[in-house]
Amino acid sequence: MSRHPSLLAEVDRLVDKAAALAKVPPDLLEQIRQCNSVYRMSFPVRRDDGTIQTVQAWRAEHSQHKTPTKGGIRYAEMVTEEEVMALAALMTYKCAVVDVPFGGAKGGVRIDPRRHSVGELQRITRRYAFELCRKGFIGPGVDVPAPDYGTGEREMAWIADTYAAVSSDKLDAMACVTGKPVSQGGIRGRKDATGRGVFFGIREACSNVEDMKWCGLSPGLSGKRVVVQGLGNVGFHAARILRDAGAVIVGLSEREGTLCDPRGLDPEAVARFRAETGSLAGFVGAEAMPSDGWLDIDCDILVPAAIENVITEDNVARVKARVIAEGANGPTTAAAHEALLARKVMVLPDVYLNAGGVTVSYFEWLKNLSHVRFGRVQKRYERHVHQRMLKGVATATGAKFGDADIEAMSSGPDEEDLVRSGLEETMIRAYHEIRDAVSRVPGDHDLRTAAMLIAIEKVARCYEELGIFP
Repeated sequence: MSRHPSLLAEVDRLVDKAAALAKVPPDLLEQIRQCNSVYRMSFPVRRDDGTIQTVQAWRAEHSQHKTPTKGGIRYAEMVTEEEVMALAALMTYKCAVVDVPFGGAKGGVRIDPRRHSVGELQRITRRYAFELCRKGFIGPGVDVPAPDYGTGEREMAWIADTYAAVSSDKLDAMACVTGKPVSQGGIRGRKDATGRGVFFGIREACSNVEDMKWCGLSPGLSGKRVVVQGLGNVGFHAARILRDAGAVIVGLSEREGTLCDPRGLDPEAVARFRAETGSLAGFVGAEAMPSDGWLDIDCDILVPAAIENVITEDNVARVKARVIAEGANGPTTAAAHEALLARKVMVLPDVYLNAGGVTVSYFEWLKNLSHVRFGRVQKRYERHVHQRMLKGVATATGAKFGDADIEAMSSGPDEEDLVRSGLEETMIRAYHEIRDAVSRVPGDHDLRTAAMLIAIEKVARCYEELGIFP
């Protein structure tokens, strides 16, 4: 087995490849490549048994070309400073690709959340948030965290509450973090946003006749066989929405094993079983395979939606899919990516496909700053406008609409409708911008380099327009 480069080395390699094609001065490229700020901290936390645990944590702000910076907080036993820096860099490029006006950031806390009680997790989270407040690494206009691997709505609510308690900014305090519960200033549609963004990106690629012809598939999503690796927030919602749209989920995988059924799996049934038993083992009606068995399943679309560096030069030959849809950050190494392109396997890159979460986080941030729920102002007005239009059509044509028909056709959008519409528009627009840039990239159908090229040029343009590099 070869020793794989670190995620930071992989990101630098991607940047170098795209930068060679960008019309950007070398000194500016060096600034774009660098991580602007890293805060490393250690703090004590008392455990339930009375012992003291020293926790190591980080927050990296990769680029302040736009503020605030934005990025999730990861709770993982193996998290490192270098990994946090790499993920912060990916966030910069991700935000640029989908035109979300943030710089990139990321946080990491070196713990295994499964080995801590709720009380311990709360103490760790609040202390981490306090450390960020103390050093000015959090705030609605400074740096806005979000959930990531090992964290969720609960932790974001604790962070928001801690920030509100110690900050003098009481009016906009809830905008200091996104991914909160709706009752605590969150936004409807945020929980499934990343998975839904994965779906929109896959659907758009599958609707492109030229793309499907290149990788040997017929256009359309219906009937496509899909394998999803990772049943966390991203993987579960991506699998569920893809299934509802007509795809067949032939494989689902987690750390303890893989399930395979060519007839199709129900992601919700599998997730319920795992929640009840703690494992995929014993699920009736599907073939049980090893934890890496997802690589060997014959499918059209493979969605790695867990952690980085899972498709490498050592196992890429096992991949049967014609499309790799990167729901996770950095799941495919650079060497594996080149091997896939050589086989005409289309790779939908993480820097694009994983951007649904930060897109809807942007909407949540706007909601918190405006202090108005999306849809509250226009929902009833639009409903009345639509009803008047229907009545006009009925009068002019003699058509008859029942009350149920009028209600269905005239209903105005609520917050979740608007969030999903905005996310869909973002993912579709970004995909076509990447496709337009492919022609500038040597080789064949390299969407990853095209996306990175777009991102680098957007960040560079921002620096130049600010006059930092005249």
